[in-house]
Amino acid sequence: MSVLTTGILVVDIIAAELPRIADQGELLYVPSGITVTLGGHAGNVSIDLIQLGVKAGNVHLASVVGRDVFGDFIERFLSEKGINVKLKRVDAPTSKNIILVVKGEDRRFHVDIGSNLLLDKGFVEEAIEEIKPKMVYIGGAGMLGEFDNHLPYILARARSIRATTFLDIVAPYGKDWSFFKDAIMNSDIFHCNILEAYKITGKEDVFDALNFLRKLGCKLPVITMGDKGLVASFKNISIRIPSFKVHVIDPTGAGDAFCAGLIFKLIEKPRYIEDYTVEDIIDGLIFGSASGAACCTAKGTTTNVKREIVEEILSSQLYNVRRNIEVKNI
Repeated sequence: MSVLTTGILVVDIIAAELPRIADQGELLYVPSGITVTLGGHAGNVSIDLIQLGVKAGNVHLASVVGRDVFGDFIERFLSEKGINVKLKRVDAPTSKNIILVVKGEDRRFHVDIGSNLLLDKGFVEEAIEEIKPKMVYIGGAGMLGEFDNHLPYILARARSIRATTFLDIVAPYGKDWSFFKDAIMNSDIFHCNILEAYKITGKEDVFDALNFLRKLGCKLPVITMGDKGLVASFKNISIRIPSFKVHVIDPTGAGDAFCAGLIFKLIEKPRYIEDYTVEDIIDGLIFGSASGAACCTAKGTTTNVKREIVEEILSSQLYNVRRNIEVKNI
């Protein structure tokens, strides 16, 4: 059951568990060190899938990096994880992200978009034709330059070979939020956070936003809300799932881990999206939520997104989460 991921790739430079942000001109020591690792939706989801148990050789990644040491780092990092890597090298710096995480606060991102703006439509289409995956995940849409304008075409192309399409977004760079609507129409699964949902739909109520996304034509829209859990819609059913409770060290990559966990559960029972039952989808959302929670328990975007850690979270909290799930007819 092959998966093709594409979208943004970033080298993350992370300083977590900071007591505060340094004042102007101040030297502030980082108590737990600074980590340099792979980031970006496409890379994170690919690595998470391998660590959750997808067989090496079944995860493919097609994306873009610069002709620099950071591009070399990304290619080596992914290949060593057992991912089939197909990278286009371009004359632009590989994207980098300086992430500052103060204890008890959300992450602060400082992004050099770099080579992500040069992802090539033909390059990704060629990968789809060559691999013929059963799942195509596009992560970081909104930060992909001209490729963003071709999202409806790429998603439709993936659907034409009977692949399930999964779209995951970031705040758009140089575009209006409304451009996502045409892409959502061609997405079997669409994931965003609550702020992104508001920006796209203009709806302040999360279920109104969910209904808006469903009416665009997406079969499984999902809105994640951090420690408030998630909401989703499938087959005219709305689903609300509470979050798993963990000690948060670094939430960077939690959304990507959620997506990987959902993909992992769905490809355990490979079907077309419309052939899944509501219970299948709930199982996938639960596993995705636990994967996102696992991600938060260590520094780095993929460090603790591992099958054994996810299973530990499920074994201790699944009963309470399941009994608090809300399922309603729309």
